[in-house]
Amino acid sequence: MPELLAGFTMEMALVLGITAVAVLLFLTQWLRVDVTALLVMVSLPMLGLIDPRETFRGLASTAVVSIIAVVIMGRGLDHAGIINRGVRPLMRLAGGSRSRIIVLLSGAIAIISSFMQNIGAAALFLPAIRRLARRSGTPASQLLMPVGFAAILGGTVTLVGSSPLIMLNDLIRPSGLKPFGLFDVTPIGLALVATGILYFLVVGRRLLPGGGDAPETCAADADPCGLYPGVGQLYEVEVTDAVPEGLRVMDLCDGYNAHVVGLALAGGAEGNQRLLPPDREMVLRPGMTAALYGPEVDVARAEAEAGLRRRSGLVVFAEDLSRDMAGVVEAVVPPQSPFVGKTLAEVRFRHHHLMAPLALSRGEGPVYSGLGGQVLRPGDAILMHGRWESFHRMRPRRDLLFAQSLDHEILHPEKAPLALVCFALSTVLVAVTDLPLSVCLMTGALGMVLTGVLDMDEAYRGVDWRTVFLLAGLIPLGAAMQRSGAAAWIADGVLLLAGHPSPPVFYLIVGALSTAVTLVVSNVGATVLLVPLATDMAVNIGADPRLAALAVALAASNSFLLPTHQVNALYMGPGGYGSMDFVRVGAPLSALFLAVLTLMLWLIY
Repeated sequence: MPELLAGFTMEMALVLGITAVAVLLFLTQWLRVDVTALLVMVSLPMLGLIDPRETFRGLASTAVVSIIAVVIMGRGLDHAGIINRGVRPLMRLAGGSRSRIIVLLSGAIAIISSFMQNIGAAALFLPAIRRLARRSGTPASQLLMPVGFAAILGGTVTLVGSSPLIMLNDLIRPSGLKPFGLFDVTPIGLALVATGILYFLVVGRRLLPGGGDAPETCAADADPCGLYPGVGQLYEVEVTDAVPEGLRVMDLCDGYNAHVVGLALAGGAEGNQRLLPPDREMVLRPGMTAALYGPEVDVARAEAEAGLRRRSGLVVFAEDLSRDMAGVVEAVVPPQSPFVGKTLAEVRFRHHHLMAPLALSRGEGPVYSGLGGQVLRPGDAILMHGRWESFHRMRPRRDLLFAQSLDHEILHPEKAPLALVCFALSTVLVAVTDLPLSVCLMTGALGMVLTGVLDMDEAYRGVDWRTVFLLAGLIPLGAAMQRSGAAAWIADGVLLLAGHPSPPVFYLIVGALSTAVTLVVSNVGATVLLVPLATDMAVNIGADPRLAALAVALAASNSFLLPTHQVNALYMGPGGYGSMDFVRVGAPLSALFLAVLTLMLWLIY
């Protein structure tokens, strides 16, 4: 102990003091986490612990720029509907089960993270998870942390899954140790991923907060806020040969309270053309498919009398009328509206504005049929179905005042090929060039802007700047920890106190040390610092130095206790998490991680 204290300097004391204050502020949240990170950033040069010219280098670091780029690309892929299309099969498999949603999403993101940067996978999944949470009625906070932790764990499945593992062979080569193969770590990584998923199924779900993005209210349901009980539900029906000749869309609307919001034409040159919505004068013919709103009893009557055959769910209109593409909105007619004094038939909402009126409400209550002849008056409320882009086009004109927010992002599936090309370009650059990761990813992000997948304002809106400043503020602290020798001093002290433990206990110790250092130093920095120390110590006590190095590199992914990991920082805001949420949920998982890591090293090697 005296020889350890002899190497302790004032610089080390200052760095460790700032680290302790930062951790305390993270846990208590007396200040926002990004404000705490900025406080750390400016304190270091003021105390002479880093060169003042390096204070803000974190804002231009590869890690921070890479996060900005992957978030923009993720927003572009989601904007083009690609992520939504990929998650839809998982939703069908999961049904309404929260446990199955967690298993399927966590498994999918772990697989993706095993071959690409986990922050990239997390950014791609974020919009889809938030949308899935709204659909399933599950708070986003119940999904984001399990999926985010799975993304981190997925980085342990292959040797290219995380930066520490990518660097591992280079770090052990000077010691003459045999390099690891691509899949040598796979059994351990799969065991860690399975442990994380089981943890959230058995214990972790009880520890998760219930806040975050609440399920949507009065935004996409057929009956916003419960004011229109006669609207019913959305059905898809096939027009059979028994349809009466000359039956029009308006006949279904007025005679059966079955409001047609979509019509797929069949046969001839029209092929599979879909009208969303069709005009009221459109005639229904055999072979057509209609999507309509109505109470179950009225739709059953239309089946019996109008030659319709109901389907079990949406098939033809599954994509066009999904909640991500279309929905029901209530709008109020203001006194200055040009629609005042006109009938709904004269306004022709279906033809001019691509909106299908479902009901009209005024003092005497909702009206569901005969809407075409209703004269609009100031204060009338119209319930309408349409695609979100139609409502967004109408909103700036102020001809109608929407009674609820229109915060649905408009998806553009026609831009999917361009988005995929940009994403593929960045992936190819990462794989076949020596360009920095940030340059490769930003090339793909810029490509999405230049090709019109996103505009620049949408790209800016997609970035969570709290995440950017949180990480940028902590990067100088990691540099100060290494430059002052504080990190090496801690590592030397722990290994000195460990004495001569058995090899499994030693692997557990170096794994715990790597976990602790990773919380305040980047996972790359922790690995670079600890691998040489761990291998030298392993030789001295008779343990396998390759396994000691591997324990350090794998444990660098054991980053669940604080929102300092890039994935945790990214999901913190959308999930509504506080630092104590990570401590409460992450502490048991961190302990399990170390136990499983040590056990698998002992069993396999």
